[in-house]
Amino acid sequence: QVQLVESGGGLVQAGGSLRLSCAASGRTFSSYTMGWFRQAPGKERDIVPVISWSGGITYVAGSVKGRFTISRDNAKNTVYLQMNSLKPEDTAVYYCAAARIPGAMVVASVDYWGQGTQVTVSS
Repeated sequence: QVQLVESGGGLVQAGGSLRLSCAASGRTFSSYTMGWFRQAPGKERDIVPVISWSGGITYVAGSVKGRFTISRDNAKNTVYLQMNSLKPEDTAVYYCAAARIPGAMVVASVDYWGQGTQVTVSS
């Protein structure tokens, strides 16, 4: 069993930065593939970046490439999403996700979800 708790969301102006954190409980955190999804009102939940258990970046969505960076600290059971050069279209609820299956991450492959944190980017 893994529980995920996100923090760090908020309101920021376009061009600004935010860092999201996802704290995980459970002794097996380091074995999970971790990712961040986001969901804007009326839209599907989409994967943003994915990081393997060893810290390798396995996927970054084209819309955030060069602006968002995912990282993890297995000693602290925490995964991070550094978001720079934010745009109004980045506005969404951001969800931390954990999956036992390595590699690509889709909604159906997620084993555990966080509760979500709102990110709002004003123009």
